[in-house]
Amino acid sequence: MLKELIDKYYLDKQKDKEQKSFYISEAGKCARQIFFKFKNAPRREMEANILRLFDHGDSIHKLIMKPLLSTRDIHVVCSEIDIPPQELVRGRADAIISDGRNLYVLDIKSMNSMIFRNLTKPKEENINQIQLYLHYFKIPRGILLYVDKDKLGLKEFTVLYNKTQVEKLLSDLSVLKKDIDSNIVPVRLPDYPGNWQCQYCQFRQICGLGAASKMDWQELKEKIQRINSSET
Repeated sequence: MLKELIDKYYLDKQKDKEQKSFYISEAGKCARQIFFKFKNAPRREMEANILRLFDHGDSIHKLIMKPLLSTRDIHVVCSEIDIPPQELVRGRADAIISDGRNLYVLDIKSMNSMIFRNLTKPKEENINQIQLYLHYFKIPRGILLYVDKDKLGLKEFTVLYNKTQVEKLLSDLSVLKKDIDSNIVPVRLPDYPGNWQCQYCQFRQICGLGAASKMDWQELKEKIQRINSSET
């Protein structure tokens, strides 16, 4: 009884929502996956336990912020702060902190023990995200703080603002936005389906139905509909 009620709560939270701008966490990620999200393309639903893990991540963030808010050695300038409003990207940083000399954007990431144990440098997708935070907040330094969600170990890495990297990320997002508005499906990842993003992608099945190169969204939609009709 309780399992069904709890599962339903989380499954209802993933109902399709119209997306009009990019999330900062999508910067540098698979363009085709993001395109499909904007178009509410048919997807494999996430299981309830995966969705619960997202909430668990929020709890870990609160656990980390508690001592930072209590210490005098670090000043938490603000927490859960949205980037300045603009059309292309939206996002919310975990915190902006100060050590008395410099400001830092803090981004907290949790992961399982196996990944955490082998982590020797910040993950590329996390660097992309914090670079955009640094850009929009006009702060030259950031800290990526990784948390082992199984054993609560910590690893931290300082990231310096990279203007060239940011310009590339924003340029790629602008190109993708034009493809979305023009109903042009972006190219598939060159190492599909071996890329790590493919392993967790809700759109993996329909991605494989299309061409590897750019293609017309309407053409792919009609192909998906034909296949779905033949299976029913």
